[in-house]
Amino acid sequence: MKRIITGIQPSGNITLGNYLGAIKNLLALQNEEDVELLVFIADLHAITVPQEKLKLKQNIKNLAALYLACGLNPDKAHLFIQSEVPCHNQLGWVLECNSYIGELERMTQFKDKKAKQTKGVSAGLLTYPPLMAADILLYDVDYVPVGEDQKQHLELTRNLAERFNNHYGDTFKIPEPYITKVGAKIMSLTEPEKKMSKSDPNPKAYIALLDDLNIARKKIMSAVTDSDGKVKYDLENKPGISNLLSIYSALTEKPIVEIEKQYENSNYATFKSDLANLVCDLLAKIQERYKYYISSNDLDLVLNSGRDLAYHLASRKLQKVYRKVGLGRN
Repeated sequence: MKRIITGIQPSGNITLGNYLGAIKNLLALQNEEDVELLVFIADLHAITVPQEKLKLKQNIKNLAALYLACGLNPDKAHLFIQSEVPCHNQLGWVLECNSYIGELERMTQFKDKKAKQTKGVSAGLLTYPPLMAADILLYDVDYVPVGEDQKQHLELTRNLAERFNNHYGDTFKIPEPYITKVGAKIMSLTEPEKKMSKSDPNPKAYIALLDDLNIARKKIMSAVTDSDGKVKYDLENKPGISNLLSIYSALTEKPIVEIEKQYENSNYATFKSDLANLVCDLLAKIQERYKYYISSNDLDLVLNSGRDLAYHLASRKLQKVYRKVGLGRN
């Protein structure tokens, strides 16, 4: 049995791009027989930048309900909230004390965020990689799914684990990156040269999973294409229609060449209309389940169960770390 952990920050809404590019792979992963999957909502990481209290609380609950609505199965995956397991920040401090300022300052994400946020840069932006390492090392996980933007952080996690083991004796399992099947890379509907993002200032650029169905349909119908009129995948010359073909392929699991043949005698309007139907069918199913979970006690039951299991595993590891370091009376 291999244990895998992944965390998601509760910031804003989940887009169709997030679903097709990452969540579908997560759902497939939970169904593998030899996998124990831990999924946590990384609310402690969210507060490295200012948050509105009530909005953050709602985002945490919304995200949990939305992941269940997308198909995360609590019988196969353990869902919990990071801040409800205090061992995360407790081990995070120990690992922070075993980190070097230089290696934290070299983190690409820190440098990028610092450049964008010139005033009021919090210390948390610098020191959150040791907390991320704690998220992983608490659970003796075998693998961590990583994208390009997280490879550096996983490497730091491995370095910190090895550093601690060398100094205090064998304590942490060294996690490996988990390379999943490459998910569909979904681009902006208005600027198909850049990735679809929920933080895009133009709401027409992305489809949120909780978008009104009529609005989602209009976004597909108004998506940028070209004047050629042929439903053909050509990333360089036809990025807009190529992006829509990628979405269609990811939703139906049909090869793009098959979709091209299906619409070789059709115009863009027909193709977009059919794609809008597919998108709205998916959103309708997700939204129906979301409405159930967001107002049901089942959401709390799932999160309580996940929290209890996570605390059981994490507290044992934390006690071992404290003993090795010499903290406490025992």
